Amino acid sequence: MPASSPAASAASITQRLIRARAGIDAACAQAGREVGAVTLTAVTKTQEPAAIDAILAAGQTVFGENRVQEAQGRWTGRDRTGLELRLIGPLQTNKAYDAVALFDVIETLDRAKLVQALARAAERLGRRPRCLIQVNTGREPQKAGAAPEDVAALLALARAEGLMVEGLMAIPPHDADPAPHFALMRDLARDLGLGVLSMGMSGDYPAAIAHGATHVRLGTALFGGRQPPSMAVSAD
Repeated sequence: MPASSPAASAASITQRLIRARAGIDAACAQAGREVGAVTLTAVTKTQEPAAIDAILAAGQTVFGENRVQEAQGRWTGRDRTGLELRLIGPLQTNKAYDAVALFDVIETLDRAKLVQALARAAERLGRRPRCLIQVNTGREPQKAGAAPEDVAALLALARAEGLMVEGLMAIPPHDADPAPHFALMRDLARDLGLGVLSMGMSGDYPAAIAHGATHVRLGTALFGGRQPPSMAVSAD
């Protein structure tokens, strides 16, 4: 059977998922953490329906998407019983209503204007997704996220507006040792009394787990390489 056939693709995704779960369990054991303490978020951005079908059939239940409109096209009409959909890409305020309607968790809360937009959308819809504050640990000007010193004030504002903030999310600079960034996140979450840490991707998730990640976001490890998006998502 050709390697490009749907059956072969599904088998490959299943095997990659098994390996990824084993890798996460091994990293937990190495860090002295309980197996099962870390949730695998499968990053499904740009994936075709057959790939989604395959990983669903393999038992994956938590998914991450970068763009609201793309996620709408991929998940609207699917039975999402028992599934969790997380927004892991930058969010424009004019997409806040659609994001609140679609996602169970929004991981990229990073500014006061977005807090207000999400609060208004939640009030209109009567639906309040859980939120994480995205932290720009590397202070990269091109990257979304609140500066570490601004997180406490943003958390207070979000809670005052009725948002359910349960943790933090970060993407360390791609050309830097991620460990210091993960350590910063661990300490910040501890100081703020937040229990959820979404950090670590296909290339660095063992280090993230060693520093307390509760969620790791894997795409390439599950689906292989993907084409770059045709246009960047901006935040206002």
